[in-house]
Amino acid sequence: MEDSKPSLSRCPHCAGPLSKEMETTRWTIAPLIRDSFSMIGSAVGGTASAFYGFNHAMPVVRRWIKGPMWVHFLVGGPPVIVFSSACAGLAGGALPALSQLVSSSYHAAVSSSSLPPAASQK
Repeated sequence: MEDSKPSLSRCPHCAGPLSKEMETTRWTIAPLIRDSFSMIGSAVGGTASAFYGFNHAMPVVRRWIKGPMWVHFLVGGPPVIVFSSACAGLAGGALPALSQLVSSSYHAAVSSSSLPPAASQK
């Protein structure tokens, strides 16, 4: 009786998957989780950078431009919005990548402890 599970080969040095089937089944995070992390990262990155941008850019704008408050927001708002959008995009891409790295590292650590020791090179 043959084993119904195909042989899953791993690199003896890093315990990484050597077959495409193994890479796409157990080592990647689910699309729902990846999309959730992307949304959370975009929201946190955009919000944090908007607070940072307004707290640091608006005092500079108020010093350089005299006039009513709406002029300050008219001049200082667009750079803050661009900065916030860039940070939201970076955080929206970085958080899913970081979660994928954590997931892959966890699987590599767990599977490497069950691997037989590699033969020493002479």
